[in-house]
Amino acid sequence: MKVRIFSILIFLTCCFASCKKETSLQEFITDSWQTTYLKIDMITAHKTDSLQVYEDKFDNNPQFIAQSIYNKDGTFSAWFLTKENKKVSESIGTWSVLKDSLFVKFNYGGRDMKVGYHITKTKDGFVGKSKYDWDEDGDFDDILTMKTKRLNTK
Repeated sequence: MKVRIFSILIFLTCCFASCKKETSLQEFITDSWQTTYLKIDMITAHKTDSLQVYEDKFDNNPQFIAQSIYNKDGTFSAWFLTKENKKVSESIGTWSVLKDSLFVKFNYGGRDMKVGYHITKTKDGFVGKSKYDWDEDGDFDDILTMKTKRLNTK
């Protein structure tokens, strides 16, 4: 009986010892990222009954590429990179996570933004989805889907 209990304990210890600790979302997000895909579905674009969709895969030599860095201290910076590798339209802000969501606060184009994204980790980065007023019509009914890839390896 003692041998059997001892064997079970050894088996369980080996299982737990070999389990890799999954990084928290906060640890995961703390890095540099590049947007590889962006789609915004504006369901009632500008308070009309028309659907407007913006979509870009950033794979045909785009004019601008969106990049960002999330720092450990809860600050972030986002910008567009031109074909000449110049940063333009840079904005700074703060970020936090709660469970499986990323929350960002920043000012862009004179507009204060507070956006939450549901985050799904992928092999190369993450997919973020948000429901927000992207068309600025007063209705928080637009859906953004963004795919990213990690720029720095940890």
